[in-house]
Amino acid sequence: MNASRENQLKIFEIFHSLQGESNFVGLPTVFVRLTGCPLRCRWCDTEYAFHGGSWLTFDEIIEQIKSHNTPYVCVTGGEPLAQKRVFKLLDQLAEAGFIVSLETAGSISVADVNPKVHKVVDMKAPGSAECEKNDYQNLTLLNDKDQVKFVIADEVDYQWAKNLINEHDLSQKCQLLMSPVAGELSPTDLADWILKDQLPIRFQIQLHKLLWGDTPGT
Repeated sequence: MNASRENQLKIFEIFHSLQGESNFVGLPTVFVRLTGCPLRCRWCDTEYAFHGGSWLTFDEIIEQIKSHNTPYVCVTGGEPLAQKRVFKLLDQLAEAGFIVSLETAGSISVADVNPKVHKVVDMKAPGSAECEKNDYQNLTLLNDKDQVKFVIADEVDYQWAKNLINEHDLSQKCQLLMSPVAGELSPTDLADWILKDQLPIRFQIQLHKLLWGDTPGT
């Protein structure tokens, strides 16, 4: 490891907005978006963060976060866990008293995530074209403050998610979120399926896209 990078992360952007997803939806939040992701999901809406960004120290990151005067911080990507030093940042944010959520795909272990952090694990359904990358061991590492998110492109994805919820008894372990792939699946259809099957999950539409469209950094 380059010693000069030991206390730095490559950050694509830090911005203040309303949380558009998760159980913190609607709350003013500072987003720390890390550069890079090992996955290439077919419907990815943050491809712009695969490359670029700037190296920032933990102190510089936290200074920017504090300037926005909100306790809510979301560490996201890309895939934030692809940069292993992010665990140190999560520790520092939790110790500083922030309410921290981590948005991660299901492919990298969350075992070393600070227990104070709210993990939002986006398990990849078949329609993502990255389903085989899921690390199902992560499902054993969640608790009642954590969340598993399913982004659904079609009925095949929906049935896959239902089966996973049942096989791992997820409704008894953590909170469950489900949303449609924008432009591919009717939100009404997904809502109807959920109601018909009486799934114990929270249906979501991306609030930030309703407010600001696909503009990065909002």
